[in-house]
Amino acid sequence: MRQPILSSSLDVMGGTPVFAGTRVPVQTLLDQLQGGETIDGFLEGFPTVRTEQVTAFLEQRKAWTRGGEASQLD
Repeated sequence: MRQPILSSSLDVMGGTPVFAGTRVPVQTLLDQLQGGETIDGFLEGFPTVRTEQVTAFLEQRKAWTRGGEASQLD
């Protein structure tokens, strides 16, 4: 069974999408990448987020921006 990439629950960060099993908002990754941070730097700052989660999220996001079919992030 595939591990979830993201989760969203009112009980965790008020429903803000976070990396599953963490309290780290996905938007934090996007903001840091936009600001010039590397993926490795992000992961060092947020050790509860797994490399596989970041990679899978970015691959799905790339597919969405290309208009391709993408499965749900779960």
